[in-house]
Amino acid sequence: METAIIPVTPITPTDNNDLVSSEVQPNKRRRKKSIVWDHFTVETVGDGCIRACCNQCKKSFAYITGSKLAGTSHLKRHIALGICPVSRQRNQQASDTKTANATYEPRKRQRATPGFANIPFNQERCNHEIAKMIIMHEYPLHIVEHPGFIDFARTLQPQFNMVSFNTIQGDCVAMYLNEKQRLLNFINEIPGRISLTLDLRISNQTVGYVFITGQFIDMEWNLHRCLLNVVMVPSPDSDCALQQAVVSCLSDWHLENRLFTLGLDQSFSNVNINQNLRALFSVRNPYMLHGQFLIGNCFARVLSLLAQEALWSVGETVKKIRDSVKFVKTSDTHEETFFGLKEQLKVPSMKDIFIDDQTKWNTTYDMLAAACELKQVFLCLETSIPDYNIAPSMDDWKQIEILCTYLKLFFDAVSILTGPTYPNASAFYHEVSKVQLELTHAAMSNDPFISNLTKPLKEKFDRYWSDCFLVLAIAVVMDPRFKMKLVEFSFSRIYGDDAGMWIKIVDDGIHELYLEYIAQALPPPETFVEERNGSIIPEQNGGVILKTEPPEDGYLHEEGYLQEEQTHEAAPQEVSHHEVAHQEDSRHDVAHREVSDQEVDSQEITHQEEASQEVPSQDPLISIGDGLSDFEVYISEISGSHQMKSELDQYLEESLLPRVQDFDILGWWKLNKTKYPTLSRMASDILSMPFSTVGPDSVFDTERKKMDNYHSSLRPVTLEALICAKDWLQYGGLSQSCDGNVKMEF
Repeated sequence: METAIIPVTPITPTDNNDLVSSEVQPNKRRRKKSIVWDHFTVETVGDGCIRACCNQCKKSFAYITGSKLAGTSHLKRHIALGICPVSRQRNQQASDTKTANATYEPRKRQRATPGFANIPFNQERCNHEIAKMIIMHEYPLHIVEHPGFIDFARTLQPQFNMVSFNTIQGDCVAMYLNEKQRLLNFINEIPGRISLTLDLRISNQTVGYVFITGQFIDMEWNLHRCLLNVVMVPSPDSDCALQQAVVSCLSDWHLENRLFTLGLDQSFSNVNINQNLRALFSVRNPYMLHGQFLIGNCFARVLSLLAQEALWSVGETVKKIRDSVKFVKTSDTHEETFFGLKEQLKVPSMKDIFIDDQTKWNTTYDMLAAACELKQVFLCLETSIPDYNIAPSMDDWKQIEILCTYLKLFFDAVSILTGPTYPNASAFYHEVSKVQLELTHAAMSNDPFISNLTKPLKEKFDRYWSDCFLVLAIAVVMDPRFKMKLVEFSFSRIYGDDAGMWIKIVDDGIHELYLEYIAQALPPPETFVEERNGSIIPEQNGGVILKTEPPEDGYLHEEGYLQEEQTHEAAPQEVSHHEVAHQEDSRHDVAHREVSDQEVDSQEITHQEEASQEVPSQDPLISIGDGLSDFEVYISEISGSHQMKSELDQYLEESLLPRVQDFDILGWWKLNKTKYPTLSRMASDILSMPFSTVGPDSVFDTERKKMDNYHSSLRPVTLEALICAKDWLQYGGLSQSCDGNVKMEF
């Protein structure tokens, strides 16, 4: 064992030739055994003061032999805890060398601690996370070239090589393409149709950007809403701008013949745009209910326009309230005085006043509502602050209170779009019909201020109501808690004595739409082509069709085959709506048969019945077998008469479900899709209809959103990738795993 160096303090004689105290004399019989003396040296500094000096960093520490106050504990901490910078650096180098040459044998009696020391560095994973960060938080792609961000990343991981602008741009686009393929596969598997909404944004470069959002219900009856495309259009004011964007979306997502509704903001559309879109769908997509579902309007935009007009009609009074709030909030002294008066007057309001953001009409409503509750404080503020000379009068406050009543009506109605989940179509009927009813009642008020305020609002909302009341009513009928009963109740309050006519329009419309779904479920009829010689010729698609002489009466039967009276004693009747409904329960079997086979089978049964009637029975007994065969025939006849009712009629005749708060309408249809196979397909398409073209963050906007200069400078494919991928990532659309199936370089 190496012997520790024992420092010797020089002995200096005193005036009386006595030696110094024994405390400073070295004890030759006792050696210092502490490990700290491998790293420290004892030195005498000044007037007999002893210090312990670190051999590596040369820093000195207090030390008194045999003392607990300045012993060796703090010296051990200096070495053991890595406080000494020189020792810490040497230990790190020794650890790296040992790690490189070691066989990774586990140390004995070492407690495992959680950590990330054994996680290998992955450059691709880091690149993926940077791309995800840029997409999720809308950071500029140039962030990878910012010196501050580069230094920050290298401090966290010295091995990380910062990617270039082109590389990170390619990673973002690759992530978008991978997730787009997953979403495309998912949409291709949904059983129903999809609805689209269009929103237009402009930029300082006068270039337009069409945001196309899709909404649909999947096989598990979950409602999905996701951004599908961001299409740049060079001339946003042209009549064909939206048409080009829709054509691009239909092609990208394979949505031909699968579109159910299309909603857009009427503020940027006109008659020509609507006609162009309808002409497009007449070719690429069959109409449903005569195309009444194709062009809708944005519910949020409509209410936003109504709120702005209401605020504008009393703009002078609103300005007085806003100026009063500014007077208080822009001075600490004024605000302190204001809240002092509030405590003296014991105003019970818990609201605080604030200055509104005039680009969001809901903030103006909140400012006015809070000011109304504190109007007593504002009325007394003039006595405390002489400079306050803009106090609103009592009539002004009365007008603001009435205004807030109708702003609250609009606010509550549109708030269904700000929740964590997007509501299904049936939820909109309650809010829209309530607004229609309240405005109708207010427009006939005896109060001139109320009537003058609400009449212009009612005229504008009447146009929206007339365009969408049928679609809204059909949607709420699909709610088993309401069905037609709520339509009848609300229409009687809105239309009064004329309610019966409007209720019949809804009833006829929903039955007509149901018959369209029935027609889609039936097998296609055989195709016959007229020819005099009656020969068989090949069809264009490779099949074989019969060419025959037309009948004397000159028409083809609607079921696709000819009637010849000389060969058929009993001609089949035309298919009526009741017979179509009767075939619903067996339509899955019928779907795999040919219409001609059905005719042959019916003819054979007819001949067998005629033969059985011609041959008299030799059995004198009426009953056959056990005597219950006739009973089975009787039961089949009764059940056959009950099957004459369609699924829609059965659904409407059943009693209403109890109205509970958290009723899951989509879950109910999922459980009853076997009972109502055709009606459930119709309900799936109807309940997925969107009534707003904007997201939750834009519901209260008073101005159309503009594309900022940074996004406008990006390439169209990069812009679409960043915006769409953020939407998918925000709602869990992107996978958490990092796969490099697609690589993009720019």
